[in-house]
Amino acid sequence: MNKTARFVLKIIAASLGLAAIVCLIVGSWSDIGEGCKHVKCRLSRKSEYDDYEDEKLYD
Repeated sequence: MNKTARFVLKIIAASLGLAAIVCLIVGSWSDIGEGCKHVKCRLSRKSEYDDYEDEKLYD
């Protein structure tokens, strides 16, 4: 009986831990999405001088 109770408690503890991790991910999903959007925006940012036509400037 004692071994069965310990096994059941270990299963319950593991499932509660997994539920906590899932809740943490779901709760911070919007923050993760904003962070990814911010990184994507920074990586695709163009220089402020990209809109000039260099050929016309140096003629």
